[in-house]
Formats: sequence, C-alpha cells, structure tokens
Amino acid sequence: MTTALIKSLGILTKPIREAQSSDGQSTQTALVSALERNLSELRENMSGGEELEEARQLLEEVRKDITWVCSDLEDLTWSFVQECLLLLLCLARHLNLLLEAFHQNPTAPNPATPEAAPALPPDVLSVAQQKTLSTVLQFVVTLGICPYLAPGVGVALGLRSAFGAAVEGAVRHDVAPAGERRLLITTNVLLEVSALSSLATPVFTRHLGDIMAALCQLAYRPQRPEGDGAKSNKGLTVEERKSCKEALHDLLGKVYQPIVIKELLVLQGGPKQASSGSRSGCAGRGGKALTQTPPWLRRLCGQLLSDRLMQPQGVQAVVRAILEGTGAGGDSDWRKCDAVAKILAACPQQSLSAESYYSQVCPQILELLHFKDKLTAQQFQRVATRAALIMVQDRPEFAQRFLLFPLLSALHRCAEGTGDDLSQNAVEEWGLTQCIEDVYKICVVGNSPSEVLLKALADVIATLFSLFCFTKQNVSHLRTSCQEILIWFLSHSEHSLALSQLKRLCGLLGEVSGVKHGFQFSPGSEGGARLTIREPISDEDDALYEKVSGEQWRVQCLVELLGEMKDSDLPGEFFILLLQDLTSVAVEREEVEQEVDTSSMTLLEIEQHLLGRVSGHGERLALLQVLAIMCEGLPYTQLLRKPTQVVGFIVSMLQRACVSLERGTDSPVESQTLSMGMGLVATLLSGAAELSADDYSSMGELLPHLEQISQQHPESVIQELASDLRATIATHGAYRPKTCPKTATQHSTAQSSAQPPGHSSKTLPANTPSSRAPSRHQVPTQPISHPRHKTDTSVTPKVNDSQTTRGIPNYRISEPSSSKAFSECLLEACDPDVPTRAVALRSLTRSVRDGDKEALQNKDKLLKLFLENLEHEDSFVYLSAIQGLAVLADSFPEQILQRLLGEYQTGANVGSPKSERSLETRLKVGEVLMRASRAMGDLAPHYGRPLISVFLSGTRDEDSSVRASSLSNLGELCQRLNFSLGPLAQELSTCLTALIKTDKEAEVRRAAVHVIALVLRGLSDKTTQVLGDVLLELYRALKWVVRSDPDEVAVLHAQLALEELDDVMRRFIFPQQKLEKKIVVLP
Repeated sequence: MTTALIKSLGILTKPIREAQSSDGQSTQTALVSALERNLSELRENMSGGEELEEARQLLEEVRKDITWVCSDLEDLTWSFVQECLLLLLCLARHLNLLLEAFHQNPTAPNPATPEAAPALPPDVLSVAQQKTLSTVLQFVVTLGICPYLAPGVGVALGLRSAFGAAVEGAVRHDVAPAGERRLLITTNVLLEVSALSSLATPVFTRHLGDIMAALCQLAYRPQRPEGDGAKSNKGLTVEERKSCKEALHDLLGKVYQPIVIKELLVLQGGPKQASSGSRSGCAGRGGKALTQTPPWLRRLCGQLLSDRLMQPQGVQAVVRAILEGTGAGGDSDWRKCDAVAKILAACPQQSLSAESYYSQVCPQILELLHFKDKLTAQQFQRVATRAALIMVQDRPEFAQRFLLFPLLSALHRCAEGTGDDLSQNAVEEWGLTQCIEDVYKICVVGNSPSEVLLKALADVIATLFSLFCFTKQNVSHLRTSCQEILIWFLSHSEHSLALSQLKRLCGLLGEVSGVKHGFQFSPGSEGGARLTIREPISDEDDALYEKVSGEQWRVQCLVELLGEMKDSDLPGEFFILLLQDLTSVAVEREEVEQEVDTSSMTLLEIEQHLLGRVSGHGERLALLQVLAIMCEGLPYTQLLRKPTQVVGFIVSMLQRACVSLERGTDSPVESQTLSMGMGLVATLLSGAAELSADDYSSMGELLPHLEQISQQHPESVIQELASDLRATIATHGAYRPKTCPKTATQHSTAQSSAQPPGHSSKTLPANTPSSRAPSRHQVPTQPISHPRHKTDTSVTPKVNDSQTTRGIPNYRISEPSSSKAFSECLLEACDPDVPTRAVALRSLTRSVRDGDKEALQNKDKLLKLFLENLEHEDSFVYLSAIQGLAVLADSFPEQILQRLLGEYQTGANVGSPKSERSLETRLKVGEVLMRASRAMGDLAPHYGRPLISVFLSGTRDEDSSVRASSLSNLGELCQRLNFSLGPLAQELSTCLTALIKTDKEAEVRRAAVHVIALVLRGLSDKTTQVLGDVLLELYRALKWVVRSDPDEVAVLHAQLALEELDDVMRRFIFPQQKLEKKIVVLP
C-alpha cells in the first residue's frame, strides 16, 4: 500500500519533458499542460490498473470522510493540489495504522542472530520515497499556500525564483473555493500529515516558514468590512480562526526554538523602507521591490518573539537563532553579538512589566557564561558580557537586583553570617569557581567600568582579596583570575575609593578578614577553593601567632598585587598616603603620651582609656609594617613614578622633622630623616632632573616646612641650607646658591654608603637618590656639615655601570677620581668617615684598573692599604677593599698572589691579634683569591699551582669555615685548569673522598661534593682523559653521599654532580655523529 501511494504521488509530480516554445507564455502553458496530463494519467492508472487498486479504495474512503473536496473545479492548479492533499492524507492514515499494529505486536528478536539489528518501524521511508514526498510537498506549498498569502506575508513566489512568476500566473483567484478557504484546507492537511513523525521531518525542515505565515494570516489577519467586495476575506468562521490560533501556538511550542525564532524574524521583515521613490528606484534597476510587512504581522511577530524570549531557555534560543552558523571572529560576528545583547538588555513593549522581564532574563544571561563548547562559549560569552554591561548602564536598579547580586552571591555567602548554621552556610568549590570566572568575564574581559558595577564589587572586595591571599599559599587556578579582578577594580575606581580600599585590605582601618567568623578557605579537589569550618585553636599563643602571621601575609600579598600595577600611579599615591599617616601618628603619639589624671576616673573609663592606647599602638605597628614591606617589595619605579610623588615623599619627611623640632627632641633617626629630606631637595634642585614649571609649583608645599626649619633648627648650617633651598624653590631656580649642588653631592655619597650589602638601592626618577634608611653600622647625624665632603661642584665626572660592587650601585655623584690627586685619595682612604673612605677606595681601585701610572708605581702602598681596610666592620668599606685587592692581583699576579697566599695561610695581619678577627680576615682574603681565580682565565694553569697547594692545606684547617672556604676556592680554580689538573687528580680525589666520608661538618661535606660538580662541569668532554684514573673513586663517593649522608643539601649537590657525570659519559659512549665528508687534495 505504501509503495502504491508513493507511486501515485510520483505520477502527479512527473517532470515536464516537452520542449518549450519561445513565446512569453511558454513556462505557464507548459506548467498547466503538465499538471493536466499528470492528473489524467493518475485517473487512468487508478481506474484500470490492479497495482493501484488498494490505493484507489483508500482514496475513495478518504474522499467520503472529508467535506472540502470539490468534484467540478475550473482551476486546474487547485485540482492538482486537491489530489496531492488527498493522497498525502491516505499515506498518513495508512502509516498510522501500520505503526499502531507494529507497536501492538512487536517483532520478537531472533535468538539465533542476537547481533542482528532490530526491525525498522513501518513508517520509515526509503531515500527515493522521501525524495518523491519532498517534491509533492513542494508542489503543495507552491500551488496551495504561497499564491494565497497576502502581500507582505512571507516571501512572495516571484522573489524566490523565475518559475514562481509562472506559478502565480497559472493560479486563478476568481473561481471557487476562495483563497482563504484554499489556504485553510492546505494548512490543515499539512498539519494533520505532520502529526506522524516520519512525515513531519520533510514538512517542517523545508516549509515551516510558509506554514507559519499561513497560520498567522488565517488566525490574526484583520477582517475587512462587509462592504468590501474582496472574496478572499469571506468564508472563515470564528471557530476556524480560533483553531488556527491554537494550531500556531502548538506548532511554535513543539518545534526547535531557534528555528522558530529565525522564521519569526523573517516574517517580521526588515526595517521600514524610506519612501516609495526609493522602492521604485530599486525596481527600476532590475530588482523587485520588497513588499512592506503589514503592521498587524509585525506586531504579532514581535509578541511571539517576546513570548519565546520569556520562556525557559528563551535567551539561549534567541542567541542560537541569530548566531548559529556565523563562525567565530570577524567584524560581522562582533556586530551580531552586540546587536543580540542590545535586544536582550531592552525590555520589549509586549512585556507586562520591566521587573518580570528582567527577573526572567537575567538568570538566563548568566547561564550563557557557563557553556563548555569552545566556539559556542566564545559567542555566548560575548553576548552575555555585553548584555550584562548594557543592563548595568541603562537599567541599574534591575541589574543590581537580578544580575549583580546573583553573580556575586557566592562571595556574599562567604562574607555574611555568623557561622551558627554551619552545614548550610558553607560554599562549595564549584560555586566559588563559577562566581570568580563569571566576574572575570564580565569585569575584566568586558572592561566597561561603571559606578554600579564598581560599587557592587566593592562590597565583596575583602572576600575576594582573602581568596587571593589563600590562592597565593597554594597551587590554584583561581589565582590569576582573582589577581586580574582586583587589579581591574583598583585601576578603574576613583583614587580616593581605591586608597581607602587599600588601607582597609591591609588592616589599617580595622580587622577585615572577608570571611565569616568560624570559617576559612580550604583547597578544593579540582584546584579551586571552598569555604569550610575552621577548627578552633585552644592555645592562646598559637591563636595569636596565627593572627599575626595572617595579617603579615595579607600585607605581603597586597604589596605583590601593587607590584603588578606597573603602569599605575596608585602604588606611589598609597605610599605617600601612608607616609602622611605616619606623620599624623607621630603627632597623635605626643598627645596620647601626655599623662592623664586617672584619680577621678571610674574603672570603666580607665579600662576604655587603656584599651584606646593599646589600639593606638597596634595601629602604629600595622602602619610601620605596611611601610616596611612596601619599601622592601616594590621598586622605586612604582613607589615614586612622578616628580609630584617625589615631592610628596619629601613633604612627609620634612613634616616629621618639623614635628621633632616642635617637640624639642633630637635623635639620630630624626636627624637622619631631616638630612635625607634636605639632600633629596638639594639633589632635585641641583640639575639632576629637568624640572618644569609644574614641578616647581608642586614643590611649593615644601616652603612652609623649610621656613620652619630655617627658623627653629638649632644648627646654623641647617638653617642656612633650608633658607637657600626655600629661595631656590620660590624663584623657580633663578636663584641657585652654591650650597645646593654641594649638599646634593654629599647626600648621594652618604646614601651610597648607607645601602646594606646585597640590596639594590632604589633611586628616584631622573637619577635622584633614594630615601633608604641608613645601615646599622653607620648613622651619621650631620652628614651635610661634614667638612671632608666639600668638593668642587664644577667638575662632575661620569660613573659607569662597571663600578658596582656586590649589589652596591653607584649614583651620578661627583667622586674623587681623575679630579683628585693620588695622594689625596690615599689620605681620604684613611678617613674615619665611612662614605669618604669607601669612595676613596673605589677611586683607587678604578685607577689601578685604568692603568694609572702613579697608582701602579705605588702598588705596595695600595696593597697595604687594602689589607688594612679588610678588617673594617662596615661592609661597604671591606667589599671595596676586596675589589681593590682582586684588581691588584689581576694586574700583578706574581707579586700580589704570593702575599695574599701568605695572609690566607697564617691569617696574621697588621693590628689583628685576636683570633676571631684573624678568622674573618682569612675568609675575606679567600674571597679575594676566588675573584682572582675567576679572572685568570687561560693563565690559570700557570699561576694556579701555588694556589692549589694552599687550598689543599686549608682543607685540613681546624676551623670548618676555613675548610669550606678552601674547598670553594679549590672548585673555582680546578674547573679552569683543564689538562693541567691531570698530575694532581689523585691527590685531589683522595682529599675530597676523605672529607666527604669523615668530616663532621655538613657545610664542609657540601663544599667537597660541590668541588666535584664544578670540576666535572669545567672539564666536560675532557673528563675521561684528565680524571680517568680517579673517576671511579669520585663516582663511588657521590653514590655514598646519596645513600648515606644525612644532610639533604649535600645529597642534592651529589645528585647534581651525578647528573653532570651522566651527561659526560653519555657524550663519551654515544658521541654525536657528524655527517661530513673530508676532501683530501693529493700532491
């Protein structure tokens, strides 16, 4: 039966084969003749053939059941459509009967062949049958729906193809039944046929838009007045229109929503055209003018689209409908995403209220951020981010309630509550991770700051910072996101709000943990974090330690966060603000420390007074801690980026000096602060940096403080300098006394000497010196007035970068080098003032390096001078002496090395009878010998023999420090000896093996193992040739360390040495093959 019905449909849709004539009516005439011939052929086959007998009987039964069949029709096209509809109904009813029987009596699987596929249901059509069915449906829609759609409803046939114009001409609208009735019949039959799933697929995949257009017209098109003579409006009852409405809503509900939305957008049409003139112009250029969509259809489509949007998953359906198939990237894709976002952010006119709309749409917008598919997630994230930002900008009251609060709900739950109901208040890992990722996408990726968004984020910034501090302690994928969100918030907030938040985060405005009491962040199973119950600590000391260490860790994390803001002025402004608070604290401390009469106070008042004093001390300690960590962790390029910040820094220093003057107290720290501030001002004014008129204007804040110092300071030199600086600032540099450049030079020298070893000095912009505190060895109270610092200001020699010793940088200062006589440098090298002595030693070292004739002639004096300064307690002095000795040894190796070896062996130096001093001197001489060994280069085999003897003897010294120093020097020298090490290999191996296995000091064993690693690294591919006889002994010694040595560092050194040996042996056993040819020219 199914085959017969499909064959009947195939007869109706048999293609045209006759050749068409060349006249204008050829296509239309050929179409009508083909339809007539196919109908005649079908009737002949139905009446005479036994093959289609069952189909004819079923067709007759269907004809009797329906009422809309007309036997005598004047319109051939409608007769053709009628026959197609009847056959489609027959096919649908027959397949329904077969499917019901199949479900009632399912076919049992064959146990003999269990791997066989299950039987197909009877409604499954073959490929050829589906092709015939698609052709019939196309004819039905083309001849039964499209010609009867009103202008502007759907896409006209003439705009689809050239054949569509012929179809429109073949249809007769002036004969019965009416157009609306034909449209209703065709639509109802197609809907009835589509009730079967196998037939619904070809109906809706190709013709959904036309069916929706027909239902919209039948159900919602306004009826014309009775006096109108148009026949197309007559014949539809109220019940029929109501049934069409129900059918439309049922159809919209069961079809895939993105497809429905696409078709509704097509039915709604594009923007309104400008004028009739423009339309006629378009038509005149060869294109057909688009008919404007009727207003009733535009309103209807808008209402239906709003209904689709308000449904569950409606936002996702709208986004998919517009963006599916657009790909990723490109300008058009971005524009589409922005257009969709604007649609979602705007409340439609058909909505009952804006509150109900946003309450339903905002949660769906947040859901768009959670897709995992890469392409889909990228597009949906763009739409969700833009929609959220537009809502926050345009409708802040609804965005705050329905968007931002749910977005930050996980962070709110972390911060709120008291922890009474512990099981309900905890936050899971997935919720916290999702919250951080969503905030990152909207804030950082969207990057459209607004007041509402920043305010909402400020409410949870403490919790977010606590989470960031937790991620810094563990390996977590949330660390980068939290850091970027915090930086984004601080960068886009107002400076006053950002500074207030920074003080709040580091605990200067009270304790703010960001997490509810009784809870803490814990590592999650997937690399995130979760909020869990904190275990109570019974011991008060442990609780206090945890609290203090936690506060310090928060400050360190905050400083690291500020360190990432490299292009922002916020770190510098925060630093200046803390310095101003430090000055205020100094004033408040003076007022608080005044004695209070407690005799007339009650116990409660006394307790409150004491608690206030304790809290004040705590705030001062917290402020000092933050300042110390900032100075230690942030470079000068962030703390003082602009001249205005430098001026603010100087103002804070002079304010503290003025407070000290008002109180009448004098201490080394306060004197150093005053000298530092005055030196900085003098350096700025001495021409170290180009100052503009704005810079001079900002320096006007210094004038009242300089005036106070010039009037109240007890020393006349300081008063004079303050007065001169004040005059220079007031005249914008027009008046420049001689004291300014001199003081700048003195301040630079003092600051260089005050820098501890191993730390890099922090200088101000444009080579201005830093405000580092002086070292504990040297705190000069009056460096400005020291008579030996006065130099000629007209000569300012340049200092290159090679003049840096062990991390002690040189500033652009006037140093006594070529401008001073050699004898004067020798005298200053004996000066008791540390800065003067250190600068002189560096100048003498530079003279020797540059080959100064007078310096080379007096090498013995320089040797004695450098050896004497080795015993100085200040690191800046003895490091300069070490550098000088190393340069002398490089220039005169034969003479200087012998003297240094003697000093290293005995440790007896001039004026050092104490054993402790001798030990320290020997270690410093060892440092000199190590530098000399490094500088030997290819001459190491020639000059290294005496050194090896001394170093091997030093490995038997009673003091473990000397043994370790000797081994360190031995390693540095042996890795440069190459083949010259061969005769000494046995002695070296015996010494190192004995020390590794017998020495009790872990430091010595580490050094011995390190010597082996250095030797292997230096010899590289020559190891097997030089150390062939002792290589096995060294290998066994290293393996013994790995297996038996209790010191972990020694084991680590041994493992590194074994790795070096492994590389050497691999290259020896498996040499690299070189694919090369040798060409020998015979004589």
